[in-house]
Amino acid sequence: MIDSSMIGLTSYLTLAAILFAISVAGIFLNRKNVVVLLMCIELMLLAANINFIAFSHYLNDSAGQVFVFFILTVAAAEAAIGLAILVVLFRSRQTIDVEDLDALKG
Repeated sequence: MIDSSMIGLTSYLTLAAILFAISVAGIFLNRKNVVVLLMCIELMLLAANINFIAFSHYLNDSAGQVFVFFILTVAAAEAAIGLAILVVLFRSRQTIDVEDLDALKG
């Protein structure tokens, strides 16, 4: 059985860096699907949360965990508002392709 004290800080930071790199690659490689772009942004926030939690545990300070709650709140609001905007756009234009949505006019 793996104890959490056996896993070092570098392992958590490496995992966060890998998740962040995957999300950046997803944003740059996939510019057509808005849902995938939103998921990549959520993955970036997850990588930041892992860093906050790892340093919070390493430094025995609960401030990082408080920041994680704020980040989770912002991420939930971003996901809800982003998906609501996508539903409205899909109903009006019948597509959520980024190239088709680049000419938005009021």
